[in-house]
Amino acid sequence: MSATLAELPSDCHCHNNQEHFLERAFRGLELSDTHRELLLQSFCEITVQIPLRKRDGTLRSYPGYRVQHNHARGPFKGGLRYHPNVDLGEIRALAQLMTWKTALVDIPFGGAKGGIAVDPFTLDNEELETLTKRFTQKLSPLIGEHHDIPAPDMNTGPQVMAWIFEEYSKSHGYTPAVVTGKPLELGGAEGRLEATGYGVAAVTLKAAADISLNPTNAAAVVQGFGNVGSHAALRLAENGVRIIAISDVGGAVFNEKGIDVKAAAAHVAETGSLQDFPDCETLSNEELLTLPCDILVPAALEATINCDNADNIKAALVVEAANMPVTHTADHTLRDRGIVVVPDILANAGGVIGSYFEWAQNIQRFPWEKTLFLSRLEQLLLRCYRQVNDAARDSNVDMRTAAYEIAVARVSRAIELRGF
Repeated sequence: MSATLAELPSDCHCHNNQEHFLERAFRGLELSDTHRELLLQSFCEITVQIPLRKRDGTLRSYPGYRVQHNHARGPFKGGLRYHPNVDLGEIRALAQLMTWKTALVDIPFGGAKGGIAVDPFTLDNEELETLTKRFTQKLSPLIGEHHDIPAPDMNTGPQVMAWIFEEYSKSHGYTPAVVTGKPLELGGAEGRLEATGYGVAAVTLKAAADISLNPTNAAAVVQGFGNVGSHAALRLAENGVRIIAISDVGGAVFNEKGIDVKAAAAHVAETGSLQDFPDCETLSNEELLTLPCDILVPAALEATINCDNADNIKAALVVEAANMPVTHTADHTLRDRGIVVVPDILANAGGVIGSYFEWAQNIQRFPWEKTLFLSRLEQLLLRCYRQVNDAARDSNVDMRTAAYEIAVARVSRAIELRGF
């Protein structure tokens, strides 16, 4: 079960963490108050109510959100998430995060985010389709292939993107580039599904090498075994990393000798969870985070590493596959303890790079081969990693501060050049 806001540790609110991370970059760049205000303001924020007649006859109304943060460097870009704890503050912080992420990897997009405050697992497929298409109807005046391009996020995927594409096309004609992360049959790109996890693994292997961790001798823990976590774990295992623990919402499984990640993925595909996966001990998600390991990959929710558990993290390297999984107080603690953190705007940027590649293919009506897609993704992501790592070393700051300074400077310069 997800914790309520009242149950969360005091440092677990997305917008507060984002403000702290940005403040470090603002100070380093010596930005004026005017520049700070321009960078923080959202271009547009909407809240809508989406009515749904459920199969049992009851009528429910679900709040939906879309925040368009900044488009100085290109069309708004960002995912849609379905989760009961979605609120405007979270969406606003994540929209800002997308602005910095697209700027950091230097692709021609701005930042946006959206979602519906709903537990999608309480709806059947027909109800979920209806809810998605009604949400799309309300978003339709705001989105478009050259204005705002949604994508998958937490608890959404290719099918949800297909419903958005279909509903939008009813009034705008065949427009596959309006949304990314689509099924292959509807203009999706080969490689997009695994892009985020693949990128996480590529960055992890490079960061591990930089701190003299040999993949064949390294033990990794992956929290979250959804699309991102599972593909990251699979790719790391292919490169010799021993995956000793993985988890989903139901709990974690642990085997010090290593988990067969392919078998675990097959088990989840067959049963729906990691529960009862053979030859493993059962742990809680909280216990998983504090296991002794070389590499920890939080790939689940925000703020899972926080003021309550940061002192107990035993990894040498933390790679943020989720968005904002480490709070600002935990970030300070990990840094003081000498633990290297690869920040989310770098580590999981393979997803938005993959979305950019899919969007470009849709615009051009020219598909790429999967090998080309993934090789270009890795090349772009590792080039960005080198830029961040060099900047962190040259300025004697942590990687997160260096990444934010690069991203914020690029957005700030775009605003100056455009003159608004």
